[in-house]
Amino acid sequence: MPLLTGSERAFLEAVSRLAYVNPFLPERIDHEREVLGPDFREGESVWRLQVEMPEIPAANPVEITQRVEAMIGRLRESLAEGSTATVDELALYEDAALYALFYRYYDTFVSVITEAEEKLRSDRFGFYSDFLRDWKHFLQIPGVACSRQAKAPHFFALFYQVSRGFHYIFRYIVGGSTPAVRLRAAVWQSIFTHDMRRHSETLYERMDDVTTLITGPTGTGKELVARAVGLSHYIPFNPKTKTFAGDVTGLFHALNLSALAPTLIESELFGHRRGAFTGAVQDRQGWLEVCQPGGTVFLDEIGDLDSAIQVKLLRVLETRTFQPVGDTVDRHFHGKIVAATNRDLAEAMRCGEFREDFYYRMCSDVIVTPSLYEQLRESPAVLGEFLRFIARKVSETDADALAEEAKGWIVENLGREYEWPGNFRELEQCVRSVLIHGEYQPPRMPARPARQETLGAIERGAFTADELLSRYCTLVYSQTGNYQETARRLGLDRRTVKSKVDEELLARLLEG
Repeated sequence: MPLLTGSERAFLEAVSRLAYVNPFLPERIDHEREVLGPDFREGESVWRLQVEMPEIPAANPVEITQRVEAMIGRLRESLAEGSTATVDELALYEDAALYALFYRYYDTFVSVITEAEEKLRSDRFGFYSDFLRDWKHFLQIPGVACSRQAKAPHFFALFYQVSRGFHYIFRYIVGGSTPAVRLRAAVWQSIFTHDMRRHSETLYERMDDVTTLITGPTGTGKELVARAVGLSHYIPFNPKTKTFAGDVTGLFHALNLSALAPTLIESELFGHRRGAFTGAVQDRQGWLEVCQPGGTVFLDEIGDLDSAIQVKLLRVLETRTFQPVGDTVDRHFHGKIVAATNRDLAEAMRCGEFREDFYYRMCSDVIVTPSLYEQLRESPAVLGEFLRFIARKVSETDADALAEEAKGWIVENLGREYEWPGNFRELEQCVRSVLIHGEYQPPRMPARPARQETLGAIERGAFTADELLSRYCTLVYSQTGNYQETARRLGLDRRTVKSKVDEELLARLLEG
């Protein structure tokens, strides 16, 4: 007789799919719906920090966890009493047990992460004894050959990593727009890949070999993304000492390349020997040597890096070795490289300013941070959310009032079409300026020619279909000066063309 009934198997198969899905994609909600059936509660969004209220457990995951706990409890008793199970049934049971154990200890892991950041105590992982007791109860059943029964330390480390992934993606990527949802999902994949099961079995030891490249306009939070990736590495756990191989809060090393001369960059990255150059009075370790296994070196503004140093870094990426300035002995790099730039690297390569071989060694994991304008265009309502988030950092006592004041000023004076060239950094300074002066003076950018402005807006997808047709008719008419010829080119009726030409835009096009 099989261990599982048909309905139990269907339930556990759905739980297994849910356990390994990217939690920041809409697919998670689909899998939750599959697990709960008619009891699924609609309306819970893709997981993100709720600025409006304290973070509270979503109802669906709580209900799922309770049901999984109950089922694995029954199945565990049945297995302990001698029931037999197929390999597939045991695999489903193990996935459900892992799911339940993760959520049983998730809040404790989050507390550990918070305490580590605040440096409140040193003995933070004593609860491993409780975890091991529960692990043995569910996965070391006498006479049952569970495939993961000897892997408690690994999964303890994995659960800690997953908890950090949740924590830092929540903290650093705010907003409910579609671009923000895509960004959170992309960061999760950068940490765990698109196949969480494969990561948990084999890839967790190999992710340092993959360089992460973060691109996007200035002021869009590229360093925050880098921190989310860098602080969410897998770190091995020692069950004898109940400690991890490194303290995660000290494993992220950021270096702004644009702020340093090339000679200083070499020294900062690779280190130097005494006498290697004027002023080198003693040996110095660079960040690549200081970085321990599980650590991250973040190279900001990689697009500004001198070509000669690109060559040296290329060797690091390919061989994991380097030499300090003035030395001939290879040193080994044990961490991960995360790089960021706001430059168009494709254009930089065309101009010979960025090496193609260096780029193609970094392009396997690219994350693109969206502009503020892109997020507001797709989801205008998130402006209020961003403002409340910023206001709480600026003024805790009257944050809501400040957010409303800033929003009112922005809507009245800048409008929805303001492009926010400084992105989130500019928005934060706008809030501060409203706090101090009651207004904000945006930079006076030189007016762009109407043709360039129109084409740029088309590329951003800023127009409705009707607006696009009007502007396109106007653009072509400015070239032909003839309604009939414009209609012929566009395959439209002459009267349609005439009705769509925007006289104000036409005048600007003819001027420019």
